[in-house]
Amino acid sequence: MALEILMPALSPTMEEGTLAKWLVSEGDVVQSGDLLAEIETDKATMEFEAVDQGIIGKLLVAEGTANVKVNSAIAILLEEGDATDATVAPSAPAAVAADVLAAPAVQAPAPAAPVAASGTRIFASPLARRIAADNGLDLTAITGSGPKGRIVKADLSTAVAPAAAAAAPVSAVTMPTSANAAAVEAIYQGRGFKTVPLDGMRKIIATRLTEAKQTIPHFYLRRDIRLDKLLRVRGEINKGLEARGVKTSVNDFIIKACALALQKVPTANAVWAGDRVLQMEASDISVAVAIEGGLFTPVLQDAEAKPLSQLAVEMKDLAARARNRKLAPHEYQGGSFSISNLGMMGIDNFDAVINPPQGAILAVGAGKKRPVVLDDGSLSVATVMSVTMSVDHRVIDGALGAELLNEIVNYLENPLSMLV
Repeated sequence: MALEILMPALSPTMEEGTLAKWLVSEGDVVQSGDLLAEIETDKATMEFEAVDQGIIGKLLVAEGTANVKVNSAIAILLEEGDATDATVAPSAPAAVAADVLAAPAVQAPAPAAPVAASGTRIFASPLARRIAADNGLDLTAITGSGPKGRIVKADLSTAVAPAAAAAAPVSAVTMPTSANAAAVEAIYQGRGFKTVPLDGMRKIIATRLTEAKQTIPHFYLRRDIRLDKLLRVRGEINKGLEARGVKTSVNDFIIKACALALQKVPTANAVWAGDRVLQMEASDISVAVAIEGGLFTPVLQDAEAKPLSQLAVEMKDLAARARNRKLAPHEYQGGSFSISNLGMMGIDNFDAVINPPQGAILAVGAGKKRPVVLDDGSLSVATVMSVTMSVDHRVIDGALGAELLNEIVNYLENPLSMLV
């Protein structure tokens, strides 16, 4: 039975690639694990291995062909005993068999076709007969999916995998490596659980954060910040704003400090654009807002130019509309820098995942009373907040990131400098 060899997805974001070089020719016999081709993705050139055993019947895509879509047929693999005519065309896409179906490297003659108790011959491919013999499977109990009910390699996957797992020692049975729902649920059979389908937001969050963590070279910078001056200044400002019904938060000061720091270190006010970096003029600050089932990152545009009172009013409005899912796309897309504050939930410190295409995100912990050593060497107590800045090394190098974080700290520890 002819099997299609498909263009593989060699990275989570790969949609197409270049077939740089074939490592096999038509008529070659290949085993599972043999190298078939070199594939160029947007990130690297990688070797592509065979999953199944058989004979290369036809190479469908020429070397050097670019923009080959993932999951499109690039070659035809024939099973032993099938017609070896290299011009055989694919019929229907074939299922990829499990790794446990790999036949041994040293080939033995395929066992004779089995016969049912009624005397009827059981039709099976030579490869299927050999795999069944190696794994002690009864072909008379297996339903074939090939032409006229013929048993092929793919039909054995459901029979071999449970048998292999049952025969293996406990230490050899591992969790599935991919997010296959059926495989994961099978592990928890007999245990109570509720299946929660993913809504559109959860799917987007999963896709974007997986992409961010796998493709962005994160590094982390950490600082402690003394908040006592800021808390005193905030108290005075809020007294003056009482008549207007406006109240600033520590987070509003953090937004303002980040916006001004980006203006002072303009080369860090940048985003990654694939083959270039975009250095932004204004400080557009994204702020993570938790909502039921996910989060939004509304953007405060031109934050460096707005007074604290205006930032407080805008942030309150954006957060309220984010929780009600009433934000327009332009209100949560873009931004050059993000803030994620879990301090109000009692978290001391954490590492945030960068929100692409932005170049950095500041993770803010809780401000707590701690013992500190003053400049004269004496001990005192201060309100200290820990922050961690996650940085995209493609956009911001270590020294530049340290310069930016130092400016943020300076503004927060000297809050009056933000008001002049």
